[in-house]
Amino acid sequence: MQKRFQSGVLEHSAHTGYKIVKLTSGVYSVHSFAEGETFHPVIGPVAEAEALYVNQLQLRERLQNHVGEFVIWDVGLGAAANALTVLRATRDLKCSIRLISFDHTAAPLEFALQNAGELGYFGGYENHVQELLRTNHVTFRDGEQSVNWEFHLGDFPTLISNLKLKTNTSKLLPPPHAILFDAFSPAKNPAMWTLPLFRNLFELLDPQSPCALPTYSRSTIMRVTLLLAGFYVGVGHATGEKEETTIAANDLKLLTEPLDLRWLDRARRSHSAEPMLEPVYKIAPLSAASWAKLAAHPQFQA
Repeated sequence: MQKRFQSGVLEHSAHTGYKIVKLTSGVYSVHSFAEGETFHPVIGPVAEAEALYVNQLQLRERLQNHVGEFVIWDVGLGAAANALTVLRATRDLKCSIRLISFDHTAAPLEFALQNAGELGYFGGYENHVQELLRTNHVTFRDGEQSVNWEFHLGDFPTLISNLKLKTNTSKLLPPPHAILFDAFSPAKNPAMWTLPLFRNLFELLDPQSPCALPTYSRSTIMRVTLLLAGFYVGVGHATGEKEETTIAANDLKLLTEPLDLRWLDRARRSHSAEPMLEPVYKIAPLSAASWAKLAAHPQFQA
């Protein structure tokens, strides 16, 4: 469920479905033949995960001030670079992390584990990842850190819809304090970027528990989708070739640079701003109804 394509990567080894590629930064990553996209292009898996998730979510600071279990939803497990970077970056803290990963396939993680030496970010976690792949669940201690990691294999939009409808699986997943959102691009995987998906996701959050969701996209359509789903939305940190990304939250205090009225005016004039209601990729300007809802968002009512 992940990542973007970067031209100019160099093939290093081949495998059915995936290959190891050397990025222009000199580090290695995983390329998916089926999607034609490379995971974490340009700066590489660890550097991107640190910038986009660890630093932007202020994970260390939040964990140090958090009491009890800190829940992280890892949407787009892929080759586990995001998840492992988060764990490694906080391993020295006395904390309890419940990491819940989602993906429609375990294949990229299986392939990445086979090439762990070249990828470089598995060091010390290989046995834990093997157990996760074998049973979809692993618990362990790493210094002062306690980890409860589970993997939900399947279609994420369907799972989230079922959770919202309070099916028999709804009690299994606690609401998150942070979401690592790393799905394939909207053109490749539109089902992961629809307004109904993000609305369902927002409604599963605990209003009394601050939660932030960063993602690599800075597109107007993505930001409008998050706003109309109920989130507050801000400008995210630069990473790789992107001058800025996007961060959303259910608490405005988690955003350091909320989108302002100037952005709102640009969105009104954009040719690509109308959220997707169905999993079919298309671009269109804001409808009158969407504009009315967007303009009335609490974020713009200062």
